[in-house]
Amino acid sequence: MRKILIIVIGLFIFISNSAYSQHSEGMQVYPERAEDISPLLIGERIPAMILTDAAGKSVQMEKLFSEKPTILIFYRGGWCPYCNQQLSGLQEIEKEIIGLGYQIIAVSTDKPENLKASIEKGNLTYRLLSDADLALSKAMGIVFKAPTVYHKLLPETTGGKNSDMLLPVPSVFILNKKGEIRFEFIEPDFKERMSSELLMAVAGVIFITL
Repeated sequence: MRKILIIVIGLFIFISNSAYSQHSEGMQVYPERAEDISPLLIGERIPAMILTDAAGKSVQMEKLFSEKPTILIFYRGGWCPYCNQQLSGLQEIEKEIIGLGYQIIAVSTDKPENLKASIEKGNLTYRLLSDADLALSKAMGIVFKAPTVYHKLLPETTGGKNSDMLLPVPSVFILNKKGEIRFEFIEPDFKERMSSELLMAVAGVIFITL
C-alpha cells in the first residue's frame, strides 16, 4: 500500500510540474527586482540579434562583433542622468579604447530618434543602438520589471515597443570577435557605474587573452 502511495504521489508531482512548464512556456516571467536577474556568464556567447541604429538602419550584431573585440554597454536611456554621465566618460576614453584594439557599442531602450539626440548632446563618436523592445536585453538575462514610476516614461522613449514595462540592469561586457563574454560588470544599483579608469585597466588586461 505504501509503495502504491509513493507512486501516486510521484505521478502527481510529475503531472503538476509538466502543467507548470507548459504554462511557463506560454508566458515569460521577469524578475521584480534588479538584484534577481540571471545574466549570461563569462564564456557564453551573445545571441545573434538585429538592432537599430540612430538613423533607423538595421544592424546585425553578430557581424558587428566579428569586426573587432567589443566593449558592450547596456544603459537605461538618454533620460537617465547616470547613463549620460557614463556615456560621457566613455567618450573621454574612446581613443584609448580604440588604441587597445576595441570598439565601443552602447545599447539602450531608447528609440532611434532619442539615440540621435544623445549623440548630438554628448558629441558621441561611438555607436549607439536601440533595443527598444529589449529583445537583446532579455536574451542577455539582464531585464527586470520597471518600477511604476517609469510606466508613463517608457512607452514614449521606446516608441511604444516596451509593452512588458522592463528595464535593463546597467552592464558592461567585454567580448571577443566570436561574441563570447570575457568579462562582465553588472550593478543592480543604477546609480553605481564602472568607472572609465577601471574599464581601461580591465580592457587592457583582457585584450591579451582575446
